[in-house]
Amino acid sequence: MKVHDNIDSRLREFIVSQPMFFVATAPTGADGHVNVSPKGMAGTFSVLGELRVAYLDFHGSGAETTAHLRENGRITLMFCAFDGKPNIVRLYGTGRVVTATDPGYAELLASFAAPPDLHGLRSIIDVAVHRVSDSCGYAVPLMTYEGDRDLLTRWSSRRSDEELAEYRRRKNKASIDGLPAFD
Repeated sequence: MKVHDNIDSRLREFIVSQPMFFVATAPTGADGHVNVSPKGMAGTFSVLGELRVAYLDFHGSGAETTAHLRENGRITLMFCAFDGKPNIVRLYGTGRVVTATDPGYAELLASFAAPPDLHGLRSIIDVAVHRVSDSCGYAVPLMTYEGDRDLLTRWSSRRSDEELAEYRRRKNKASIDGLPAFD
């Protein structure tokens, strides 16, 4: 493993070329559940600087990442090479949840050059990175990328803003450990 001072141009190129990445968070207490979530869809990840990244957070069945970030801010993002040269990049940092009503939301959203349909967007996760590392990906399988699924954007396109707000109230109010996520 090699630790880097920042996200240099080589790491940036690797990160933004990956069609998916993984997000890991955990509550503060020892009894809570550690969460790992796969993320993807072209245009939903942005490297904002040498030690800052962000991704678009769409409606989903859970709100673990949001609840954990609201509690303690700890987050790790992992990018794996499923084709080409084997490599794994991990970004360790402190994340914050930025919703449409938060100051700076529009400016942060503008940093995503070609996002998908934003109707189902519930927040942006903004990460201040404090550790950057990469390691071999010798055990990561070789896989062929066929394309993004459009199910999430199709699902949200069939719902009004009010229906999405109701969904957040019913399904995303708290984490599985009972931590508050979305109001």
